[in-house]
Amino acid sequence: MSKATDSCELMVQRVCCDSYLTLHYRLSDSAGNEFVSTFDLSPATLLMGSGQLAAPLEKCLIGLSAHQHQVIELSCDEAFGEYNPKLVERIARSALPPDIELKENSLIEFGAPDGGASFAGFLRELNDTTALFDFNHPLAGKPIRFEVEIIGIM
Repeated sequence: MSKATDSCELMVQRVCCDSYLTLHYRLSDSAGNEFVSTFDLSPATLLMGSGQLAAPLEKCLIGLSAHQHQVIELSCDEAFGEYNPKLVERIARSALPPDIELKENSLIEFGAPDGGASFAGFLRELNDTTALFDFNHPLAGKPIRFEVEIIGIM
């Protein structure tokens, strides 16, 4: 191998755990049902490790280079975990913060009691006295196809 080849290989940027990158990505299930895609929109720009992209998806990006296109198949365990029926809860409407707009089939964000992190639940049912929330990730229990094209790494 020549010195010119060695220096070119050293200049290839790869995604690291703290990279700032621009990319297109698509999440779909094994049947091809698309959940999210940026391929027909502007690309996404994110800082690895900041929580902008789910940790299992970030892990798939580590080591990829600029202009690389990759399709990764993830089992539900590798992606967002198994669906847990214990994370479905019926909550009295009187126990919910009064300033939250409740609408069936919507994602409702809650602040943790200690003022720290927030969490979200999908509002499945609503009646006069209770609300049924599902706190599983919307893609829990599903194998995922993660397609990514790295546009640039900074």
